[in-house]
Amino acid sequence: MEKAAVKTYESKFWDQTDSDDSDMENDIDVDKLAPLEIGPNENRLQYSYCLWFARKGTHCPGDYSKSLHVVGRCATVEQWWSLYCHLKRPTALKPFRELSLFKQGIKPMWEDPSNLKGGQWVIRLKRHKIDRAWENVCMAMLGEQFLVGPEICGVVLTTKYPEDSLSVWNRTATDHACTARIRDTLRRILNLPLNTPVEYKAHCDSLKYAAMAKGNNSVKS
Repeated sequence: MEKAAVKTYESKFWDQTDSDDSDMENDIDVDKLAPLEIGPNENRLQYSYCLWFARKGTHCPGDYSKSLHVVGRCATVEQWWSLYCHLKRPTALKPFRELSLFKQGIKPMWEDPSNLKGGQWVIRLKRHKIDRAWENVCMAMLGEQFLVGPEICGVVLTTKYPEDSLSVWNRTATDHACTARIRDTLRRILNLPLNTPVEYKAHCDSLKYAAMAKGNNSVKS
């Protein structure tokens, strides 16, 4: 059994993640990993989580799953901090990188069965604010501060230019009461001014746009 967040390939992973001229092989099948071992003095989280990394644009839209790489897992507060302390901060990552913290068993993809009928709240932040925002939203999810039960799927950070984006994914886009609670909690956690734009995107719409874009590219080629 695994005692803490995956460390056997952590250093190798971070040596490669910011390389532009070589692609990483995702040799970790998260579904086949042994359960995490919980120490007697550790504080168990309600759910176990996986942290993923991706470089956007390294594969065609239909092959997004090939750009996903498992960084580590956590099932307790202590394991999360052990993992978090080994991570590069978002401000140290190059543009178009993604960090995703999702409940184990859910991949950070629109097509995942747990995400297919859901959506995401998206906010865009100046780069100097993204480190603290990423930490706060992850901690809020791990600590069940959104108060929507199993509705939360995960959190995604995307580095862009000139602003980064942070999104919270949930299972059911049509549950308007739930999505409103997530939005209001997100505003409170990040202490966002009322005029800060927060956009909700249903994954089914994103899939349609991606399919249209892929079709247009096929016609052009």
